Amino acid sequence: MNILKKNTYSMLVRYKSVMSTMKIDKMASIFPCDDVSHVKAAEYLERGEVIAVPTDTIYGLACSAKCPEAIKKLYTIKGRDSIKPVAICVNSILDVRRWGDASHLSDSLLNNLLPGPVTVVLEKTKYLDNPYLNPQTTKIGIRIPDNVFINNMTNVFNKPVALTSANFSNEPSTLCIEEFKHLYEHLGAVFDGGTLSRGLNANRIGSTIVDLSVKGEYNIIRKGISYERIVEFLNSYGLRGAVK
Repeated sequence: MNILKKNTYSMLVRYKSVMSTMKIDKMASIFPCDDVSHVKAAEYLERGEVIAVPTDTIYGLACSAKCPEAIKKLYTIKGRDSIKPVAICVNSILDVRRWGDASHLSDSLLNNLLPGPVTVVLEKTKYLDNPYLNPQTTKIGIRIPDNVFINNMTNVFNKPVALTSANFSNEPSTLCIEEFKHLYEHLGAVFDGGTLSRGLNANRIGSTIVDLSVKGEYNIIRKGISYERIVEFLNSYGLRGAVK
């Protein structure tokens, strides 16, 4: 068996194993992202459901970051190792500062960096106290997507939203809802924002992830969309790249 077939077979076996442990209640409802659907999305989050939502890059799976049962459900749906962290989504710089320690970062830097295709990694604050949210690290990735629907949803929900890509672990990221149909039966709802990132495969890499937890430094964890522009921006603020 060649390596590609072996990896595909292993992923399929793991997928079936994970999904067999989950109770299937019903197929997820699909809603268009219109002027009012963000309110419905917030209601699903409030009930502890995991839902699929569009972002400014790829589709994501979202749930309440403050709800232990929702986080456990999110990891089960993803087939994701619990030691791998997930990010949170908020909709203001004030929220970034509430859930992550950004005391060493200026409002000017954060307001010019966000919203956009970037995940900022910071030390968690005491307010982000869900024991199932990234228990293996003191840090948290924080996003403010440049997407009206998800920003309206987080504004109504008014709590941090855990966010990870809408795919089974090790599958490609998804740009339209048809690409993760195999997850529908395990989701509370799917919110259809159409084809994202102009349908370009190159944009499946998602956001650029940058660790800004150390004063005066940045550390690129993942090169994603707009990587070069983000590095140029951070350099312009006098931050230096971490020595690796």
